[in-house]
Amino acid sequence: MPVITNIKDLQRLHERRVPRMFYDYAESGSWTEQTFRENTTDFDQIRLRQRVAVDMTGRSTATQMIGQEVAMPVALAPVGLTGMQHADGEIKAARAAEAFGIPYTLSTMSINSIEDVAAATTKPFWFQLYTMRDSDYISRLIQRAKDANVSALVITLDLQILGQRHKDLKNGLSAPPKLTLKTMANLATKWSWGIGMLGAKRREFGNIVGHVKGVSDTSSLGSWTVDQFDPSLDWNKIAKLKEQWGGKVILKGILDAEDAKMALKVGADAIIVSNHGGRQLDGALSSIRALPSILEAVGDKIDVHLDSGIRSGQDVLKAMAMGAKGTYIGRAYIYGLGAMGEAGVTSALNIIHREIDTTMALCGETNVEDLGRHNLLIPEDFEGRWQE
Repeated sequence: MPVITNIKDLQRLHERRVPRMFYDYAESGSWTEQTFRENTTDFDQIRLRQRVAVDMTGRSTATQMIGQEVAMPVALAPVGLTGMQHADGEIKAARAAEAFGIPYTLSTMSINSIEDVAAATTKPFWFQLYTMRDSDYISRLIQRAKDANVSALVITLDLQILGQRHKDLKNGLSAPPKLTLKTMANLATKWSWGIGMLGAKRREFGNIVGHVKGVSDTSSLGSWTVDQFDPSLDWNKIAKLKEQWGGKVILKGILDAEDAKMALKVGADAIIVSNHGGRQLDGALSSIRALPSILEAVGDKIDVHLDSGIRSGQDVLKAMAMGAKGTYIGRAYIYGLGAMGEAGVTSALNIIHREIDTTMALCGETNVEDLGRHNLLIPEDFEGRWQE
């Protein structure tokens, strides 16, 4: 077993151990992948201010996200098809998050269902909702989340229309994988993944198959999902979903200050500055570049979280010092899951926590809640100078 010291080590193992179509699903963006790349490279432009001769004992990375105590300001982001990265992937990721003391967010497009994850965990998790045309299904899905004691609804706003991801089309992405010659050749090299999948609880979309009229297997699921994402989603529908849920609501996919103001108007408990990991609008700003203008618009009135591009504890620290109240990791924990299952997710969380703690100390801070702009050196033109 190689020595794991950073998230990149887990990524290399993930690529070796998981079928190509599912690795590519995680490690890709839309169109040219410009935004996908800049989500990470823009973090590199921000420098940290080293401070010395500060008492570094008694450090704490603990804080709150939407009023919930968290061991560090990190939640596991919703990732579709997580159960295809590793057998029972959603269950294993949720267990790792619970043990660590951070939130887990289950995707609508998960393999393990809401009920599967609830049965395997002891604390409430969060649920991410895609809005779809089938209003009856959405109503029942929301009720299922309530019945499972889900503590927050994360409504994704930026997937009314699916962005094109070239790799997924070329790989013929499906769950479970269609057995083409190309796929079978690749699966033949992934024996441990295949053996695990033989014993998996599910290999189809657990929140959909068996819960939607006319969808009993994946042969009908593909056409259903393409037709079902709701292009008519607007702020009125979002307000109605919030009322229907009745609990805490986080709105994911905010990348513009005006949309942040609208999220505040409908009464969201938090927003997530996110471009869907660079998987939707290619050519959009990276999340970390978009963050300052959104904080300026609404930051003292609503919790502002950040998603997309975080691959280290230093990235978490930079986002928090910029003013975010929490962050989300998707690919970083998926690498660990694909590499080593639940132990790999725990490894990813330990790596990020250790990097936050060490970096915070070397910046002269002992509490993650004390981080601020004073800890950073930000280029003058970081947000970009754009014509009106």
